[in-house]
Amino acid sequence: MPTYSSANPPSSVFPGDVGFSWNNEAIPADGTAGAQFAVPEPSGLADQGHVVRWTSSFTGGPTAVNLRLQGAIADMDSEYADIDTSTNTAGESRTVTGVRARFVRIKKFSSTGGTNITAKLIV
Repeated sequence: MPTYSSANPPSSVFPGDVGFSWNNEAIPADGTAGAQFAVPEPSGLADQGHVVRWTSSFTGGPTAVNLRLQGAIADMDSEYADIDTSTNTAGESRTVTGVRARFVRIKKFSSTGGTNITAKLIV
């Protein structure tokens, strides 16, 4: 399981883009964040926030799971704050409006069982 870091600049997701935090990968250890993505803001436009859709699905679903959509102004682990939470062991699609973060990621806080996870963001 890769461990993602902010050592390299993150990929950007523009409106309509899909970013995979995990793409059918082994469920990571508790407290592991998936790939983070920059959410660019066009110059000259007021910051109105973004609509972020995020989905999770599992192969060999867990019996318990806690995933969190997180956002930050700066791409530093200490700056990320929870925006939304999913505890659905079957996976689900969720939508959050008014997200004013410049960086977004999905973090797995805990799970019991399961094999693979796919978690993605759509801005």
